Amino acid sequence: MIGGVMSTKTADILSLSVEERIQLVEDIWDSITVVPEAVSLSEEQKRELDHRLEPYHRNPDAGSPWIEVKGRIRNLSGL
Repeated sequence: MIGGVMSTKTADILSLSVEERIQLVEDIWDSITVVPEAVSLSEEQKRELDHRLEPYHRNPDAGSPWIEVKGRIRNLSGL
């Protein structure tokens, strides 16, 4: 909501199904990741990312690829 008034575009988005809105968010996120330099991070955020990457660097085969994780989430949510 902008200034307490819902725009037509927002109303259009909210009229989409949950699955369509999730896809829209994924599409928006994908468009942002194309230009990572446009997103600035604080030093604290950079340290946290480094901290979270440490386990991956120690054992890169321990996790699951994003496509598998996303599939499990969609199966759990019925999407």
